[in-house]
Amino acid sequence: MERRTEPMNFDVEAHLAAVERTVTWLEREGRPARAVTLSRSYETTVADLWDAITSAERISRWFTTVSGELRLGGRFQLQDNAGGEITECEAMSRFALTWEFAGDVSWVEASVADEGGGRSRATVTHTALLSEHWDTFGPGAVGVGWELGLMGLGLHIASPGEPLPDPEAFATWPDGRAITIGSSEAWGRAAVAAGEEPGQAEAAAGRTSAFYTGEV
Repeated sequence: MERRTEPMNFDVEAHLAAVERTVTWLEREGRPARAVTLSRSYETTVADLWDAITSAERISRWFTTVSGELRLGGRFQLQDNAGGEITECEAMSRFALTWEFAGDVSWVEASVADEGGGRSRATVTHTALLSEHWDTFGPGAVGVGWELGLMGLGLHIASPGEPLPDPEAFATWPDGRAITIGSSEAWGRAAVAAGEEPGQAEAAAGRTSAFYTGEV
C-alpha cells in the first residue's frame, strides 16, 4: 500500500470544520462510559460510501490493511491496531463491532446516510468504559484517530487513485500537525460541552496533541 512521505499542503480549517463532534455520558454493561461521535459529509452516493467503509481492498487505501471475514459474526484484524467481531450489520445503512486492543474492549458503530444533492454522510460512534486512559487523554484518545481516518476517507473518495499521506510523515508536516492539534483541541471543547471540567479537558487535549505529534 503506497503512501506519500513528501510534505503535502491541506486546507486545515476546512478539514477541521468538516467534522461534527459530540461526547455523550452513559453507562455500558452497568459501568460509566463515554460515547465519542463524529460525522463528516462526502460528495458521493450512499452505495459508494458504504463500499468504501466495508470493502477490505478500499479500507486499505484510506485507513489500514484489514484481514478476516468482513461479515456479520465474522472477526477482523487491523494491521498493527485493533481486532474484533462484527456484531450487527444492515446493508447500505450501519454496522457495529467490538474494538479489542491491548486487552481492552470497546464498541464501534458506523453508519451512512443520504443527504441529497449527491452527498452522503458517514457517522462513527466509539464507546468506551471510563478508565485511566480516558482520564489521561479524554475523547481525543479515539476521536483524533477516527477524525484523521475520516479525512483519509475524504481524500480517497475525491481522488481514489492517489496515495494517501503516510501517518508518521503526516504527523511531522506543518499542516498535519495543525490538523492534529486542532482536532485535539476541538475534542477538548466537545468534552467541556458534555460536562467535563474545563481544566481537565484542556490538559487531556494537550496530552493527546503531544502523543499524536510525537512530542512524548
